Amino acid sequence: MGENMKVTGTTGLKGTVNIPGDKSISHRSIMLAGLADTPVKITNFLHAADCWSTIDCMRALRVRVEQGDAGVLTVTGNGFYGLREPHEVLDAGNSGTTIRLMTGLLGVQPFFSVMTGDASLRKRPMARVITPLARMGINVKGREQSRYAPLAILAAEQIQGIEYDMPVASAQVKSAILLAALFANSPTIVTEPMPSRDHTERMFETFGIPVKREGNSIIIEPVQKVDAPEQIDVPGDISSAAFWLVAASIIPNSQLVLVNVGINPTRTGILDILTQMGADITVTNERWSGREPVADIIVRSAKLQGVTIGAEIIPRLIDEIPVLTVAALFAEGQTIVTGAEELRVKETDRLKAVVLELGKMGAAIDETADGLIINGPQKINFASCNSHHDHRMAMALAVAGAAAQGVEIEEPDCVKISYPDFFSILAALRQE
Repeated sequence: MGENMKVTGTTGLKGTVNIPGDKSISHRSIMLAGLADTPVKITNFLHAADCWSTIDCMRALRVRVEQGDAGVLTVTGNGFYGLREPHEVLDAGNSGTTIRLMTGLLGVQPFFSVMTGDASLRKRPMARVITPLARMGINVKGREQSRYAPLAILAAEQIQGIEYDMPVASAQVKSAILLAALFANSPTIVTEPMPSRDHTERMFETFGIPVKREGNSIIIEPVQKVDAPEQIDVPGDISSAAFWLVAASIIPNSQLVLVNVGINPTRTGILDILTQMGADITVTNERWSGREPVADIIVRSAKLQGVTIGAEIIPRLIDEIPVLTVAALFAEGQTIVTGAEELRVKETDRLKAVVLELGKMGAAIDETADGLIINGPQKINFASCNSHHDHRMAMALAVAGAAAQGVEIEEPDCVKISYPDFFSILAALRQE
C-alpha cells in the first residue's frame, strides 16, 4: 500500500508543462519498430507502467529494446517475420492497449503464446477482439468462453483478410484487426460506426504501409515487410494535457503553457468541448511529428458554461470524461453526457466511480445508463477519496481538490500508469 496523497486548494496555477509522451503512440511505436529489421530511435517515449508492459512483451519475443540518455529508446527487430516464441507467459500488466493489440499481432505468428494481466485487466472484455480475429483464422482461447484473459494464442496457419463492421468504435479492437491484416492473404476492410483514434493508421504510414480510407472504412493490403523511419518523436499526450486544461480553466488566476501536445483530430474532443464551454484556450506553434500534428497550447482561467456531450464526440474524448465532469461542477448551468457506456468497462466502471468519489466531496451528479447529468456550479468540500486504482480518476480528483478545498487520495500510485510525475508537477505549478 502506498501513502495517501494530500492535495490542497490553490489560488492559481502558473508555468510551463512539458506533456509526457502519448501513451497510444508509445505502444504502437514499439510494436511496429519490433517488426522492422533496422534500428528505430524513439524520443519522448512515455516511460510509464502501461508502455513498459508492451516493451516487456516485445522483449520476450526477442526484440531488442535499449534505453539510452534522456530516456531515448532504440528498438531493433529481426524483420517482419522475426518475432520468436516466448519462453514465458506474457504479462500486459494493467494495459488494455497491450493485451488487445498484441493479441492481433501474436495471433498471426507461427507459434504458441499466452497473455495475461493484472486483476483489473483480467476483468476487461476481450471477446470484442477475439470475435473478428477468429473470422480471420486466428485461434485465441480465454476464460469464460473466451471473454477474459488469460488468453492462449495458438499458432496461426492461414490468415485471411475480412470485411468487418465494428459494433462499437474502439481504436484497440480496430488496431488489433489492422495489425493482423498485415499478415493476411487478402485485403481487410474495417468499418467503424464513427471514427475512433487513428494512431495505428498514421503509424502504419510512418512505416511505409499504405492505408486507404473511404468514409469510415479503412482498407489494408497485406505486406511482406515494413520500412522503418530512423527516428520517431512521440508527441505529448492530450489525455494527460486534459488535466491541466481543466485545472487552469477552473482555478482563477491561472495561466499554463502546455508544450508539445499531440492534436490529432481523432483525439481533440477535449479542446472542442472546453472551447464550447467558454474556456480560454490558444493553440499555437502548430507543426508535425511524423504523421501526427503537434502544437503548444496556452490555457487561462475562464468562466465555463454547461454543455451537452453526445455519443458522436465520445470516441474523441472517452478518457477525458472524468476530468470534464470536474469542469462541469465549476461551470454555470447543466452539463449532460450521453453515449458513454464504454466507460463502464475501463480500468474501473468510471461512470460509477466518478459519481461515488466526487460525491464524497459534496458533488451531486446523476448517473444514467450511458452517462451523467451535472448541474453547476456546485460547492466542493475537502474529503478523502479513493482512486479505484484508476490513474484518470486519481488525477481528476486531484484537479477537483486543487480547485476547491483540497482532497486526500487513497491509492494515488496508479498515476504511474500514464503520468508518473503528475503530483510533483502539480505541486510545482501552484501559486499558494
